This record gives sequence, C-alpha cells and structure tokens, in this order.
Amino acid sequence: MERDLPDLIRTHLPSVWSLELLLMLRRGREGGWTARELTDELRASLPIVTSALERFERSGLVANDGQGRYRYAPASPLLAEFGEVIERQYRERPVTVINLIVAPEDRIQQLADAFRFRGSDRR
Repeated sequence: MERDLPDLIRTHLPSVWSLELLLMLRRGREGGWTARELTDELRASLPIVTSALERFERSGLVANDGQGRYRYAPASPLLAEFGEVIERQYRERPVTVINLIVAPEDRIQQLADAFRFRGSDRR
C-alpha cells in the first residue's frame, strides 16, 4: 500500500481540505453528515465541500443515503486500506502527506521514495 499511496493521493485527494474532509468522514457519525454540517465543522465553503463529496462518491470512498447525508463507505478493500493508511501517515508525518498532495508531478517520486525508505525501517 505504501508504494501506491502517491498515486492514490493524486487520484482521490486534490487538496488538503479534501484530506481533512475524508478523515472527518472516516471518524464517523451516527446518521452521517450533510454537506452543510461538514462545511460548518470544517469552516469551509459549501461549494468546496460539495465538490469533494461528489468526487469521493464517484470514486467509491463515501456513500450518500439519498437524503443528502454522507458517510465513509469504501467500495473496495483497497479503498478501505487507503483510508487507514492515509489517516495513519497524516498523523505520523503530516508534512510529508501535505507535500504529496501539493507537490508538482516531478517531485512525487522523490516523496514516494521517502515513504518507502521510512517504511522499510519499521520492518
């Protein structure tokens, strides 16, 4: 998974706001969240939150209950693992994760190598 993390970040997390949103959804809430509740909680703009929720729904990270409430619901084991790994990595190495999100494409491999090197130290 660590090897795939840069690609998954580029695919699913276009901004640090979207990462914060995904992590909030992962923490869960009975009944889920509306876009307005998430906007208020994150102190974000409604269009940014709505756009991220639509993107997450299309990519299989969240589900909409049809009543406008969203919850974290990964559609595959890979996406579930991505959620776990990104939360752990952001907690342990927030600057590295932020750099992966905002880095230009030519720097992505260097940052990915930093994850791989550190990950091998733990084994």
